[in-house]
Amino acid sequence: MQKFEKKYQIRSYECDRFGLLRILTLMNILQDAADLSATTLGFGFDFCIENKLAWVGTNYHIQVFKLPQVHDIISVQTWPSGENKFMALRDFAVLDKTGDTIIKATSQWLLIDFAKKRPVSLNNYLPNYMYIDEHVISPLFSKLPDLDHYTLSKEFEARFDDIDLNSHVNNAIYPLWAVETLPEKFHEQYFPQEIEITFKKECLLGEKVEVKTLIENFKTSHSILVPAQEKECAKICISWQKKD
Repeated sequence: MQKFEKKYQIRSYECDRFGLLRILTLMNILQDAADLSATTLGFGFDFCIENKLAWVGTNYHIQVFKLPQVHDIISVQTWPSGENKFMALRDFAVLDKTGDTIIKATSQWLLIDFAKKRPVSLNNYLPNYMYIDEHVISPLFSKLPDLDHYTLSKEFEARFDDIDLNSHVNNAIYPLWAVETLPEKFHEQYFPQEIEITFKKECLLGEKVEVKTLIENFKTSHSILVPAQEKECAKICISWQKKD
């Protein structure tokens, strides 16, 4: 079994005002590579539709050494990296044009019955599931803290354009909401170095979202809530590095 690899050229509309790849776009690129990899292995989108299943991400851990810039060409490698009864692990490595690794990521996924919204056994639906036992980051995902207090908060509404093929808010939108709570000067001075995300509940079209943010030195913690439903959709922790 080989790692899946795909090249991407960073477009101007995928970058922020500083010419750096947006976190939203990075998340979408990782999801795209994961879907293409899963498709080549026989358990991608078409397989899920045929079997009334869906892959749902539960955790991401991303380490950023350097953000790609506009017009850069990057290579994304991804591979299934482990599994148990319900959980599947997938790792990523993003390489620059010289072959140096500039971003690492590991993620955890559930295969769910789409109608019942319940996890199904990988062994039942993917009896020949194969993986490469190689991890770029430890697959032991941290338990992200509850926010007892917070520095900032901001409200959003889940738009039609935020909804994915599973009919809920796409995973890439949650870190976008998190960083949108931070002031402009913060973005001018820092870039994200490490991102940890735990997805807890789905967020649906039209739901009113509140994002609470705690800033502590070079780290921000975020809780993404739907107050009307008394549910927390995601927790996010980001470590930041000062720009040169």
